[in-house]
Amino acid sequence: MQIHDLPLRQLIIELTEPDAEQMVDTAIERWQLIAAHMISILGEGGFNSLYERSVILTQSTFPWLLSSGWQPEADQRFIALRASLESQTSVLASGANGLLLANFTGILESLIGAQLTSRIFRSALNENASADRKGVKK
Repeated sequence: MQIHDLPLRQLIIELTEPDAEQMVDTAIERWQLIAAHMISILGEGGFNSLYERSVILTQSTFPWLLSSGWQPEADQRFIALRASLESQTSVLASGANGLLLANFTGILESLIGAQLTSRIFRSALNENASADRKGVKK
């Protein structure tokens, strides 16, 4: 999915963890924050549909992604993503997560526009950064 908005493309780059050792943990943490924000706007069904479509688009390039299935229940939502990413090299895992984020963001951008999509993602990042500064456990 093509992201047309330049600031939105930059945001996806910011969301991609360069540290291979922390990549999977950071990816899952960020997906949880994004899910929380999106669910408050679209509801669980809306988020689940958007995420599932993003996974399907990403699987054309990374067929191993979520090959063990996906559980939409909140406490199980990203278990399959974690397992998929952990089973690959850090380069492949990072590429797959980056494309998954780009597809998710691209679909969302086409539905609600780049500005609102950026605001939602930045809000999730700011919440994460605020918690880090305050020493709050996420």
